[in-house]
Amino acid sequence: MNRKIKVLHVIKSLGRGGAEMLLPETLRVHNKDQFEFHYIYFLPWKDAMVSSILEHGGKVTCIAASNNIELLFKSKAVSEYAKAHNIDLIHAHLPWAGVASRIAGKLSGIPVIYTEHNKQERYHIATRLVNLLTLNWLTKIIAVSEDVEQSIRKHKSNLKASLNTILNGVNTERFAPGQFKREDVRKEFNIPIDAPLVGTIAVFRFQKRLDLWIELAKKILEQRPETHFIIVGDGPLKDLLLEKQKQLNLENRIHFAGTQTEVRPYLSTFDLYMMTSIFEGLPIALLEAMASGCAVVTTNAGGIKEVIRPGIDGLLCDVNEPERLVEFAAELIADTQKRNTLALQARQRVKEEFSMERMVKALEDVYKQEVKEY
Repeated sequence: MNRKIKVLHVIKSLGRGGAEMLLPETLRVHNKDQFEFHYIYFLPWKDAMVSSILEHGGKVTCIAASNNIELLFKSKAVSEYAKAHNIDLIHAHLPWAGVASRIAGKLSGIPVIYTEHNKQERYHIATRLVNLLTLNWLTKIIAVSEDVEQSIRKHKSNLKASLNTILNGVNTERFAPGQFKREDVRKEFNIPIDAPLVGTIAVFRFQKRLDLWIELAKKILEQRPETHFIIVGDGPLKDLLLEKQKQLNLENRIHFAGTQTEVRPYLSTFDLYMMTSIFEGLPIALLEAMASGCAVVTTNAGGIKEVIRPGIDGLLCDVNEPERLVEFAAELIADTQKRNTLALQARQRVKEEFSMERMVKALEDVYKQEVKEY
């Protein structure tokens, strides 16, 4: 094929979630001489990533749907778009958009591949069933971590579609230490320049356990009262988290930054990046924090344990022992040398094993192979 390969990404929303954030980041690195990228999403009110995709040459279309069932009925529109734009390959993300894409593939005759970003056990039973029932309509399944791949194999014993892991990656040139002034974000929230600062970036969903994150922050303050905390993000649990902040009298110590399409200034000023998740695929925000030179303390949820080697790249505890994060954070706040050593090793780990260049090359190899075989 001499012309560019046209790939259509289909995803439920283009808000600030991990899977959504990958789309503009991979687009920055993709070979635009060989590939042309189109994007369809369904939730018009979740469009934080649209401007970045357009900036880097992607073509974005919203086919509006208000819920998952309505989304499935948009399969014909996806199929018509794909045929009208001579799409060679549909690349779907997340279960409901994945199922809609599989139907669109049946209607159009265009091959469909699917990236699974989470473990099957973590989906609602209806979501899991509709996802698993249609997996064999695909030509290729990509898992973002070994943990996610094993979950698919466990729940789909008769899997016929090809399945392998392509680990999530991060652009280590964009996400790097020293690109932003440490004091800029601190001034905005009246945080002293020398105060220890613990942060996280997350969509406010149950799996992140941000209510627990706030409770642990309170306990860290009991040992290190000079510490401040920043949570970057938004989501359905916002009111609950603001109430928790108020109940614990932490209005002057925990700062909510809201949704940010540019998170690098925040990562540049964090001394510690703390995660309390109960489950994960392979979180992009974690890789971005490590690449930016943050020391990490986290639970070992999902693919996190495939990234962090305990005591080498960060400090890990079991998802059922999150209280240990208080001990870890207090230790690293007090021990600057150990904190800096972990931060340096975390960045090196990402550069060697989780680079965006490695991820994009693997994806482009899949695209070329799938189109060739088709």
